[in-house]
Amino acid sequence: MRRVVVTGAGVVSPIGQDIAGFSEAMIAGRSGLRLHPGDPEVSLEPLVVGPVEFDSTRHFSKPQAKQLDRVVQFSLVALREAVRNAGLELNEEERDRAGVYWGTGLGGIHSLEDGYVQLLREKTGRVRPLIVVMGMTNAAAGHISMELGLRGPSQTISNACASSAMAIGEGLRTIRRGDADVVVVGGSEALLTPPMMRGWQMMGTLARTDPADPARSCKPFSADRSGLVLAEGAVALILEDEERARRRGAPILAELAGYGSSSDATHLSKPDAAGQVRAMRAALRDAGLAPADIGYVNAHGTATEVGDVVETQALRQLFGDRVPPVSSTKAVHGHLLGAAGAIEFLASLLALGLEMLPPTAHLDHPDPACDLDYVAAGARAAKGLNAVLSNSFAFGGSNAVLVARRYS
Repeated sequence: MRRVVVTGAGVVSPIGQDIAGFSEAMIAGRSGLRLHPGDPEVSLEPLVVGPVEFDSTRHFSKPQAKQLDRVVQFSLVALREAVRNAGLELNEEERDRAGVYWGTGLGGIHSLEDGYVQLLREKTGRVRPLIVVMGMTNAAAGHISMELGLRGPSQTISNACASSAMAIGEGLRTIRRGDADVVVVGGSEALLTPPMMRGWQMMGTLARTDPADPARSCKPFSADRSGLVLAEGAVALILEDEERARRRGAPILAELAGYGSSSDATHLSKPDAAGQVRAMRAALRDAGLAPADIGYVNAHGTATEVGDVVETQALRQLFGDRVPPVSSTKAVHGHLLGAAGAIEFLASLLALGLEMLPPTAHLDHPDPACDLDYVAAGARAAKGLNAVLSNSFAFGGSNAVLVARRYS
């Protein structure tokens, strides 16, 4: 079976708009979460979010930016960094065997909502002619393909919080099958719009604002956790067939060794430990690894009251009494929904490469029901770290798990 390696990565996130900045903030446990003032005109109450301070003029001309939804802009910027870091160049023949697998929950929601405003509030009777192609869910994948001239397989996966993890896993399978030699994978989300934020408020799943410091409002696994924090951003990764990567002398970050998925088939929004365990076991089986081989778990860890307990139970069921260190980086970058799997897999790759475990920030009050080692006291050296596991568990009961190991 063909081995698949990661040769490049790029990121746009609330805690950094390149790999170096993201890595530094993640290890330091420095939060990018901020208080949004809300909007009384549309009944949007103040809330904490993870925004990207993004200047499109640094990356696109004004005419280009006007034709690209925010989510696509994020995607292309992350892609360009990943390509640079991978030193990726493709000739005409290679482009036929290069593809893109991308994850997003809502796609170009900014463009779609602007259309509704024009039509219903401003009563113009018109919407932008490009609203369809700017708002469609596969716009990012289409632009990525055009940017690099990728003529191989292309697929967009929209499966809530598991979207980009599944995109990465399907990219792995595509190379293994021999259907492509190079695949751009990852995901993007840009959903900090008034209707979306208000909708999440109405669900009652968002974190309460920490009165002392809004940046500390997301508290995974803590007794005083109160919910998730919505965030935006994008991550792009370059996957390559190992032999091709070695032939061209590519920098190899890690081997993408395993992917597993499952469905809870129990509830649309309440997680199920048995379903999560099935996905983790499937990923380990795919990687040819045992639970004891895993040295770190990047948890889904949303900081919801039920979700963190269920994931803790699932990890106990899988690993028994020897659960490896676990952390949730959502505490600092928030929940990127469709892009969550990609940004947390990136965090796992960086932990592997740096031999340093990122902390679960803001975990000052342990919850007796969450009784694992969550790396709560700050980043921790992990010399000899060889394999990591990254969890993504979505509304709808979709679970996706990725395994990476040190390349040798």
